[in-house]
Amino acid sequence: MERREFVASLVAGGSAGMCVDLTLFPLDTIKTRLQSQQGFYKAGGFRGIYAGVPSAAVGSFPNAAAFFVTYECTKSLLGAGEVLAAPHVAPVTHMLAASLGEIVACLIRVPTEVVKQRTQASPSSTTYQMLLATLREEGVRGLYRGYRSTVLREIPFSLVQFPLWEYLKTLWSWRQGHTLYSWQAAVCGAFAGAVAAFVTTPLDVAKTRIMLAKSVCGQHTKDNLHQCGWFHLPGSLREGPPLFAVAARPL
Repeated sequence: MERREFVASLVAGGSAGMCVDLTLFPLDTIKTRLQSQQGFYKAGGFRGIYAGVPSAAVGSFPNAAAFFVTYECTKSLLGAGEVLAAPHVAPVTHMLAASLGEIVACLIRVPTEVVKQRTQASPSSTTYQMLLATLREEGVRGLYRGYRSTVLREIPFSLVQFPLWEYLKTLWSWRQGHTLYSWQAAVCGAFAGAVAAFVTTPLDVAKTRIMLAKSVCGQHTKDNLHQCGWFHLPGSLREGPPLFAVAARPL
């Protein structure tokens, strides 16, 4: 990847990610509260809909920039080889690039996501107060609570979203005989993102509940599930989110 392409991926990816996260933040808050173990209204309902937005604002640009730089660099490296350069294996290249991009981006995303979601579910606390409380009670490790579950959510999401997005763009471009306009690429992205979000909603619910939970060892949940450290999933695994919670993520 040339320096110009690297800078373009860095700036464009970071700017796009920040715009999306801040614009759709109220919907993200509603989704988090719907998925919360304590229930939508106890988690804040429609109050303080922008609770946790400073955490999102700080983490959005570097998070999205890290993903797209890794994604584009990996695509370039894999495409340089003869085996993965063939058009029929392009989806494999996109899957590998997206997966690696998510693993790198999660190093930045998870700490900001933990603080953001805990503030969203406790609107009476500020982002700064929640950050200090997490560090005081769980240490730096608490900021990475749910890292593995986040990666396990993001990789399947990317495996569905990015190959589908690239395929739809290629198909539409081929049918009309020229490169897509920006709005057409956005339509392809919206459809691919909605499909991927719907498929991975159960993983997203698990990730949210793990992040919202405090790190507790040696205790048992109400359905006798042992909870300890990184693998603590509060509540029953049989409790599914309401219909609105399932719809919020694809939206």
